[in-house]
Amino acid sequence: MASGYTGERRAHLQALAELLPDHGLVSRMVGGDEPVLWAWHPRTGRQTLVFATPSSGGWVFLWSPRGQGGADDLDRTADALRQTLDAPQGRE
Repeated sequence: MASGYTGERRAHLQALAELLPDHGLVSRMVGGDEPVLWAWHPRTGRQTLVFATPSSGGWVFLWSPRGQGGADDLDRTADALRQTLDAPQGRE
């Protein structure tokens, strides 16, 4: 059963996904009723799952390793995600 936040979560993930091509990344929404964003860097082949979750300060995106960005600044978040996926292995 989907949570009450599913619609908001999907909207935030879709908004981020729309910006990723401008940052050299590719993505696809996965997860059905509880969506997450699968993002990857076509040149490095590195990939991660991006989660969106509500917090006391608004919605945030989380990804591995140790990545975080705010839904209130999608461009900055997309850039931080690109930097994570652009980094050489072992230098995250």
